[in-house]
Amino acid sequence: MKQEINIFFTAVMYYTRIPCPSWVAYEEHNLHQATRYFPLIGWIVGLIAGIIYLAASYLFGATLGVLLSMAGSILLTGAFHEDGLADTCDGFGGGWTKERILEIMKDSRIGTYGAVGLILILSIKFFSIQRLLTNNFQPFTLLLMFITAHSLSRLVASSFIFTHDYVRISEDSKAKPVAQKVAIHNLIMGSVWAFIPLITLTCFVAKPLLLTVLIPLYLIKIYLGRYFTKWIGGYTGDGLGATQQISEVIIYLTFILLWKFT
Repeated sequence: MKQEINIFFTAVMYYTRIPCPSWVAYEEHNLHQATRYFPLIGWIVGLIAGIIYLAASYLFGATLGVLLSMAGSILLTGAFHEDGLADTCDGFGGGWTKERILEIMKDSRIGTYGAVGLILILSIKFFSIQRLLTNNFQPFTLLLMFITAHSLSRLVASSFIFTHDYVRISEDSKAKPVAQKVAIHNLIMGSVWAFIPLITLTCFVAKPLLLTVLIPLYLIKIYLGRYFTKWIGGYTGDGLGATQQISEVIIYLTFILLWKFT
């Protein structure tokens, strides 16, 4: 049990800016195993984002509530996934060979493609959440939606570790410990953490069609997997960040359609 708690806090330490107990020491082996808690981190980020929205929308209105909620989730994760999206846009936008793409992605500076990618993804996310929340959800439903979006999107990203090869940019790559092949039970456990909020949301609002959100998520996983493999032979840590951001937006867009037509 103590080892499992260490692995969980390692996931919190790596994927968020939340302070961890002083007795939690970084160990590469624990980070290697922490993949199974990646969707659970989505619970934490989604719950806090939802609470920020509820509080801010009450004080300042829905529009500022959405913006402050997004800002809170970004601060909570240290823009970890947004940085990956920007690097991915720069790499694939500016490079035409595997070597050049990886070189650009490793560069800490942001380019035109990265800036445009960030502006677009954050704008789509903002307006999608704003449109979705016009349905006047109960607070519990709203929290479940945030948690579902953050946990499911992280499951899609982490699934690449089990289905595709990791492309090593360098020996000191920050994603290297996470990207090592791990036992399939880690994917199963991660899937459980991701499906619990989705199933709970589906039952609570009595809309079985919400489960169909898994279809576009599966399709984007297939598309991105083939795209990454075609150009660089696999995935990178930045690619996982981009996948999480894209998947989160797809969840919001799908929910908008499902609530509109059901």
